[in-house]
Amino acid sequence: MVSEISLGSWLTYGVGVETAPARACLDRAFELGLNLIDTANVYGRGAAEEFLGDALAGRERSSYVLATKLYFPMSDEDRGLSATQVAKQIDGSLRRLRTDYVDLYQCHRYDVATPLEETMHALTEVVRHGKARYIGFSEWSADQIQAALEIPGVERFDSSQPQYSILRRRIEREVIPLCAASGISQIVWSPLAQGVLTGKYRPGDRLPDDSRAASEAMGWAMDRFLENDVLTAVQRLRPVADGLGITMSQLALAWVLRQPNVASAIVGASRPEQVDDNAAASGIELDEATLNAIDDAVAGVVEY
Repeated sequence: MVSEISLGSWLTYGVGVETAPARACLDRAFELGLNLIDTANVYGRGAAEEFLGDALAGRERSSYVLATKLYFPMSDEDRGLSATQVAKQIDGSLRRLRTDYVDLYQCHRYDVATPLEETMHALTEVVRHGKARYIGFSEWSADQIQAALEIPGVERFDSSQPQYSILRRRIEREVIPLCAASGISQIVWSPLAQGVLTGKYRPGDRLPDDSRAASEAMGWAMDRFLENDVLTAVQRLRPVADGLGITMSQLALAWVLRQPNVASAIVGASRPEQVDDNAAASGIELDEATLNAIDDAVAGVVEY
């Protein structure tokens, strides 16, 4: 069982956030009962995994769920999901994470250059050698997922890690129905749309100096979310959250968690108080009137 809110490390730990506040966020997450820590070999080209390996070294291994990924380039030669790369990258991740196994090993994207059967058999070897307990994927299409499910004699996927938020709902049409029918849960990334759904970015205003968007290391991936029509729509969510007595972050996370197929929402944090705010979203239920108000507020800017 994983916590409804989990802690991610993309663009943050080992990359855009200094070690002391990163450790403070991790410590606070554990204090609040968050038990899923998500990373990837490519985050900081191993730096995020190395940070976590050091920060988690004193904790009982069974007390947390550790997930990492492979696919993106680690060097000019090392990329993709070939059998050679799967074997090489899992060993590199385990070394950096200072652990004998990860709980979840995920394909960061689909590899069109490698036969799917080769990838699935390689992942199966990882599980059967005890280096991972479960396997998953990130940002695969329904057709790609179905093809993997039809391969005989291999381990089955347990999780999907798609981008999912009030502003980006592409997985609702095909991916969620297929996964729900196949016993695959969603562990979603960017549920706050890179922080935009916190409401901190206002149309026409200067970016806050201490924000992700203003950071050279972390702001490069925000593109569409910072356009004025999106920021204007997000501000229309503020009275919805205020009416419920919750923060905009909690509203956005509760919206994601309302979906039965979503097991956990991955959040990034640079300060412990952000962990506090996000963790409090677990257990919040949104009624139909609230869901309709959310849809009305962001009508015209949602990606389906």
